[in-house]
Amino acid sequence: MKPKEFSDEQLVEIIRKENQELYSEIIRRYDKKLTHYLRKFIYNPDELEDVLQVVFIKVYKNLYGFNVDKKFSSWIYRIAHNEALNHLKKYARERISLDEVEYMIIDEKIDIGGDVDKKILKDSVEKLLKDIKSKYREPLILFYFEQKSYQEISDILRIPTSTVGTLISRGKKIIKEKLKNEKIYGK
Repeated sequence: MKPKEFSDEQLVEIIRKENQELYSEIIRRYDKKLTHYLRKFIYNPDELEDVLQVVFIKVYKNLYGFNVDKKFSSWIYRIAHNEALNHLKKYARERISLDEVEYMIIDEKIDIGGDVDKKILKDSVEKLLKDIKSKYREPLILFYFEQKSYQEISDILRIPTSTVGTLISRGKKIIKEKLKNEKIYGK
């Protein structure tokens, strides 16, 4: 079998037992995904690349400690999440860069083609995501931008699954309310 045909968990087992060179397959699978995720927290491309390298080094060093009965993607995202927070704390600033705002955060029923200018809405949501508490921002980003399930978000953030749903719901309400207050969305 080719490395591409193995699940992440199977690949980890093979790397640990037989072939450490296959670690490059882990990097190939997660490089773009983690870059996309980290970009939500770290704007500077050089800083982002440094943090990503630290993530892959930590993953490699701790590969033998990973429990293959668990989901690898949640584990690696947890490491990336922790490194992003460490980086933000180190530089004492929180930055978030959104390549493309996914409007479903606001409301699946919103008619963007109507009265609302997409650029104004994008800028407003980007600003609001920067300004809301990280306890709401992080689950929103993981759910809407990284398409993680509630269980995966629970594993990554180490909070109960029920709390994930509550935080996402409250985060959406905060964004909607602030957009209404700015007269950008709703009546």
